Amino acid sequence: MPALPARPDRLGRSARPRTWTRAVVRSTVATAAAAALAVSLLPGNAGDRAGGSGASEAEDRLQLVGTNNPVTPGNFNGYAFDQCEAPSQKTMNTWLNHSPYLGVGIYIAGDQRFCREQANITPKWISTQLNKGWKLLPIILGPQASCQPRFPRWGGKSITPWPGKKGNYWWARQQGREEAKNAVAVAQRLGIVKRSTLFYDLEGFDISNRDCRESALAFLNAWTVKVKSLGYLSGVYSSAGSGIKALDNARKAGTHRMPDQIWIARWDGKANTSTTYIGEQGWRPGGRLKQYLGGHNETYGGTTINIDSNYVDLGRGMHAGSEKHCGGVDIDLSRYRPVRPKWTGSAQRPVQTKALQCLLKEKGYYDRNINGHYWPPTRKAVKAWQRDQNLKVTGNFWRYHWVALLSQGNRNPLKFGSAGSDVRRAQRALNAAFWNLQGPVDGRYTKSLGNAVERYRKKVGQGSSEILHWGTWKQLQRGKK
Repeated sequence: MPALPARPDRLGRSARPRTWTRAVVRSTVATAAAAALAVSLLPGNAGDRAGGSGASEAEDRLQLVGTNNPVTPGNFNGYAFDQCEAPSQKTMNTWLNHSPYLGVGIYIAGDQRFCREQANITPKWISTQLNKGWKLLPIILGPQASCQPRFPRWGGKSITPWPGKKGNYWWARQQGREEAKNAVAVAQRLGIVKRSTLFYDLEGFDISNRDCRESALAFLNAWTVKVKSLGYLSGVYSSAGSGIKALDNARKAGTHRMPDQIWIARWDGKANTSTTYIGEQGWRPGGRLKQYLGGHNETYGGTTINIDSNYVDLGRGMHAGSEKHCGGVDIDLSRYRPVRPKWTGSAQRPVQTKALQCLLKEKGYYDRNINGHYWPPTRKAVKAWQRDQNLKVTGNFWRYHWVALLSQGNRNPLKFGSAGSDVRRAQRALNAAFWNLQGPVDGRYTKSLGNAVERYRKKVGQGSSEILHWGTWKQLQRGKK
């Protein structure tokens, strides 16, 4: 990934494999397991390995009890970046408002990580990003394939290539299980909840080396089994021409337990999840992401980061659950027409009035029946809402009022890949501002919605961008149209 030297899709001839004896392997694995167990029992150790400095044991415990963090990355179709060191909060905020990226890969564990400190990765940092809308891709970089020439490092171990007496690479499997248990422990300490995906980073290696390849697959098999048994989804990152190709071949042969998701490293510049190294059958639909550009600088909002770029298609993609309001009142209108008291004649519109009554009821301004009549209780509620929004109090409800009411709520940035109730708010508000410019209200931030946001931003003097950031929300909530 970014801080590492550029990786081709296939490595050339590997370093000469070591000669292993059963006694040496048993001693090595037993020593490593005992050391891992001993270290895991030290106070604060999980936070140290995760770079969780700055939070006490008590604070971390509070983060874990009753956490409301969403599953990550969950359903996501869009763009993500990864870099060696997790960015500061200021940088994350800037890129959320100005970059096309909605996902970010972070190294949470593994003794082979290049950036080992990860001072920013704390339970608070994790929770803040998730609740702002970021999709996190937790990465673990531990033992690597025995024929990977750039590893081991930092005094770590490679995956044991010795097949053992039964030829099942038991030692490699044991390493995979231990790495999975440690990764889950770190994830839980950080507040990364169950059903989230943990990605094991297996750097490119020579798959023609049988023991190297088969021990790596055995390791990944055990990793997947253990991660899933502990309630998480298993992900594997690797080069398209080595680790991913080896996994795909094993999938076809039915010889190993497959990860739920694969992260393909193929720097072809194509923002999709395909590669010529494997077919289109595996991990479809919703089980792939691809790193399509290697380390390079990108600048947004005046802040530059050296990143890898990724295209993501996981779970159900841009999925937004259904919504129901006031027992079934339709608030997703194609046109939000003005409504006024009955005595103004043609402006009495029951469909719009029902939607208005429902929205005001949900916000605590209206407590009567939703009947589609602009009667005195409706007008009273409208006046109260107008007063609280510092708008001219008239009791009439014009189109700019619709824009302000429909957009009310948090101002979290939205962009391609966003989905859910906040997107629906934006869609309704823009429909009110532009008379159904953006189309159906489905809770998905597609190219169509991006175009509508860009047009609105230009109209209110915010420049050309398809990102709906806090400033754009502010204009909508003022009723600008």
